[in-house]
Amino acid sequence: SGLVKLGWENILPPRTPERDATNPPQTFLQQHGLTAAQTHATYTYSDHQIPWVSLLIHFGFSSSLGTLYAVAGHYVPLFKLGYGSMWGLGVWAGAHLWAMPALKIVPAAKDQPVEEHLSEAVGHMVWNTVNQIVISDMLREKSGN
Repeated sequence: SGLVKLGWENILPPRTPERDATNPPQTFLQQHGLTAAQTHATYTYSDHQIPWVSLLIHFGFSSSLGTLYAVAGHYVPLFKLGYGSMWGLGVWAGAHLWAMPALKIVPAAKDQPVEEHLSEAVGHMVWNTVNQIVISDMLREKSGN
């Protein structure tokens, strides 16, 4: 599911290049003692420098919350509202409007550009809708339908 969000950010980048020079996962890790050299570590693919440390954090976050959604949605159907898009919107609000600003990882929500809010909010909705599509398909396979 992390690939969906990553692809979305290539279409509508959430941050300016200046703000993305040290992205939120890198900032978080640096706040917790890793060096900039460690958090900016990359590998090269097709002459592109790929920030593998950031991707690891981002994929861990999206996979964990996608898994939590799959389980929680089974017990609380309200979480599946909008075919999962409302869960995605809630994850965006909780992370990008509340937790990350509170932890000083990103600026306060009011100080973030509208383009960032748009990209992140819609991207999270698309991300979790895809999670729901996969979950529904897996459940159909399991039930033999």
